[in-house]
Amino acid sequence: MPNIKSAKKRVIVNKTRAARNKSRNTALKTAIKKANAAAETNAAEKDVLIKEAIKKVDQAAAKGLIHKNNAAHKKSALAKLAK
Repeated sequence: MPNIKSAKKRVIVNKTRAARNKSRNTALKTAIKKANAAAETNAAEKDVLIKEAIKKVDQAAAKGLIHKNNAAHKKSALAKLAK
C-alpha cells in the first residue's frame, strides 16, 4: 500500500475506473451477443438489437474503452448481420 497521499488517491481512482470500465465492457459484449443470437434465429427484434449494439460500440469508442478501428470492425460485422 502506498504511503504518499497522491499515490493513495491514485489507487482508489484506478479501482473505481477499473470497475466502471469492466461494467461498460460487459454491457458491450452482452449487447453484441444478443444481436448475434437474434440474427442467427432471425428474431423479430433483430434490427432493434443490432442498432442497440452499434450504439454501445460507439459509446465504448467515445469513452476510450476500445480503439476506434476496433469499433469500426465491430460495427461492420454487425451491419453484415443486419443484411
